Amino acid sequence: MVSPKYHIFVCGSSRINGTQMGSCLNRKAVGLVQKFMQEIEDRDISSDCLVTNTGCFGICDKGPIAVIYPEGVWYGNLDDDKVEEICEKHLAGGTPVEEYRI
Repeated sequence: MVSPKYHIFVCGSSRINGTQMGSCLNRKAVGLVQKFMQEIEDRDISSDCLVTNTGCFGICDKGPIAVIYPEGVWYGNLDDDKVEEICEKHLAGGTPVEEYRI
């Protein structure tokens, strides 16, 4: 069984029927899943992190959104630069990035 230190859930704008639509999709959220995975790999913390593409979180005006457990930290209005900083400071460094929290 996989037991990562961090589990990162990233909104992929998927609906119950599997259709991708919505504001997170329009804001390139799917690419952010790949960005998280690449940044995690670049920092050699893949064994500590699991990234999961999720359905809609329902707060689209804050999207794209990622939630990191076990702390339950919600990040919003993400882009590539913010993901890079979150990976460096939170996932590799252990300190959440307060300015991106929602």
